[in-house]
Amino acid sequence: MKLTYLIVVSFFFFSFSLQAQIEKVIVEKYYISDSIDETDTTGSVLPAGSITYRIYIDLMSGSKIKKIYGDVNHPLRISSTTTFFNNTVDGQSFAKDFSKNRYLENTVALDTWLTLGQTTKVAAKTYFGILKDQDTDGSFIGGVNNDGGSAAISSGLMTNNNLLAGIPLTSADGMDTLMVIPTSWANYGIVDLVSGIDSTIFGSVVLDSQFVSYDAGLQCSGAMGVIPDSNQVLVAQLTTTGDISFELNLEVEQFDGVNTTVVKYVANDSILLSDELISPFLTYPPLCGCLDPDYLEYSNSYSCANNSLCNTLIVFGCMDTLACNYNASANFNLQTVCCYIGYCNDLDIAVVCPSLPVEESFNDIALEIYPNPTQSLLTLDVSSNIESDAKYTIYDSFGRMVKAGEVPIDTTYTLDVRDLANGLYLIRVSVDDIFSGKYFIKTN
Repeated sequence: MKLTYLIVVSFFFFSFSLQAQIEKVIVEKYYISDSIDETDTTGSVLPAGSITYRIYIDLMSGSKIKKIYGDVNHPLRISSTTTFFNNTVDGQSFAKDFSKNRYLENTVALDTWLTLGQTTKVAAKTYFGILKDQDTDGSFIGGVNNDGGSAAISSGLMTNNNLLAGIPLTSADGMDTLMVIPTSWANYGIVDLVSGIDSTIFGSVVLDSQFVSYDAGLQCSGAMGVIPDSNQVLVAQLTTTGDISFELNLEVEQFDGVNTTVVKYVANDSILLSDELISPFLTYPPLCGCLDPDYLEYSNSYSCANNSLCNTLIVFGCMDTLACNYNASANFNLQTVCCYIGYCNDLDIAVVCPSLPVEESFNDIALEIYPNPTQSLLTLDVSSNIESDAKYTIYDSFGRMVKAGEVPIDTTYTLDVRDLANGLYLIRVSVDDIFSGKYFIKTN
């Protein structure tokens, strides 16, 4: 029984892996600000110790992100335990709207925004996000490239080399070029269409610690990562002194070599429509839990394993107390293995339910029947050392006689049972006062 379950589970994961294009989500510590950065007041004060995070979606090669969104069933949720930083002078809601030269000014490079890969406007060179440890073309922001902010720091801002943020921004800016540039950009639910004002965490009008929307999105023709094989697409930059959390939903374009399809990946499955797939990676901090399918606590909604939470080993069986093979120790019901008088899913009821009344058999008379189960004809082989006529009687599962007649001895005899309802029956063959009986199942 357990083998059958494991085959089913293995198939589920195999089919899911064929569809799931999101391999993981990477939260990169891009920069940690210091007291030098805090001197700038041109674009609002950036508190020392603020951490700038970049969020990358790691896709299978060949896939593209077309949209990041929230809808009525799946909110787009980005939160911090403190407020997010936005540059009030040069900041943007979407990274695609930055001119390259704006990144050279004060602390604008640490602004909070959304994107789909792209980090500068379309120009002679359009830049895209790339993990700093994969960025090999140096940096055009921070240090000597920076204007020093309102305090005119001669060495420039964003020079902190805090090891917790990895490679310094003065060595790698996490931006590189890409040949394929997305088109058809559109957004809704973030910037007011009439006033052009963004009062969310991505704008500079209101300081806030969270963005939650059931009707918002940023979309384009499709964005891929700078490095095709790793295909890691930047979708957000967040700067805050607090701890971040998020739930993201994405539309991903997938190409199987022949056909192109768009699949929606959502962060939670409280409601999961037919065109949606749950991706546990789209929730942060990552939710860890039992990933061992042999335990009741297992769930594929976890993105990391904490098998200390696997407490209850699954015991498969029939949990219907009316079934003849009810298993009181089972905790995972397999209804298809439940057997009842008159119905046993084409299983051998004598094996599944050995507690049923035993079939009668005597040395003076022998009875063999086949096929069993049968759909129409039941063949009887009756042999006896008693020279007398034999009779057969068929009883249903309630003990009622439903068919009777004579049967020759030592001869193969075919009995038509097509008029019987599906279920379990007992056929008894008698010679004088000696009986022999067998159970059989009638099916369609």
